[in-house]
Amino acid sequence: MKISEIYSKTNNPVFSFEVFPPKTPEGDAKLINTVSDLKKLSPSFISVTYGAGGSTKDKTIDLCENIQSQFKITTMCHFTCVGANSQEVKSTLNVIESKKIENVIALRGDPPKDQGVFIKHPGGFANGTELIEFIRKEKFDFCLAGGCYPEKHPDSPTVEDDILFLKKKVDAGAEFLITQLFFSNQLFYNFLNKTKAAGINVPIVPGIMPITSFSQIERFKSMANCHIPDELVNELSLLKDKPTEFIDKSIEFTVKQCKDLLSKGVSGIHFYTLNQSRATIEIMKSLI
Repeated sequence: MKISEIYSKTNNPVFSFEVFPPKTPEGDAKLINTVSDLKKLSPSFISVTYGAGGSTKDKTIDLCENIQSQFKITTMCHFTCVGANSQEVKSTLNVIESKKIENVIALRGDPPKDQGVFIKHPGGFANGTELIEFIRKEKFDFCLAGGCYPEKHPDSPTVEDDILFLKKKVDAGAEFLITQLFFSNQLFYNFLNKTKAAGINVPIVPGIMPITSFSQIERFKSMANCHIPDELVNELSLLKDKPTEFIDKSIEFTVKQCKDLLSKGVSGIHFYTLNQSRATIEIMKSLI
């Protein structure tokens, strides 16, 4: 099923989850158990990420196909333009289509770790907007999603520039947007006001991830370009050597964050699970 139809045909919040392709057989088994647990929450869809530099391309596609066939859950395949020219991109899209995967989130993607910065591949694409334009031009019948940053993409000169780029992405054919993770709802609401003023009218879905270890805090700040409230950091710092209490406090914060978002009428919530079900299940128990 196309995810755009899910958003358009329901007045209820759409809950969805993101997983990533594991690197080991043990990770594969754990992911199957995680998806089995998440299925009990009746997710509207599950997305599967695409490793840096396209490193998990084949496994991403296979996982999407397997989740759809084994668990009967709609999937969305992450797809990036890193390290591929237009013909290679088209070839991979043909494979995705052949697996009966109807939903793709088209992203620029992260460069390989040894590269550091994104470099456009010769004959390829510079960003997610160009990738979406190409997919539409080639007449692929995917439901296309795009990514967005409530606190500005790190490579955008200004917030205003970032909103203009996002408008181009929607005009190119993105049917809904999923945000990078964030911890300040007010910053998200400010972002929504700017997108509305720019004429962006597609669903913008909050991407949410609970903090499950203290070491994640600095990594999230740099990776996602996101602000984490000082009060939350201070509370978690007091519990960093008490894992159970740490997780409980983090989940408490995320539940309040999600309830506030839902009270403001968001289209849904997309949870970044890191292939773990416990925190997401605990949060969802308080929301459904």
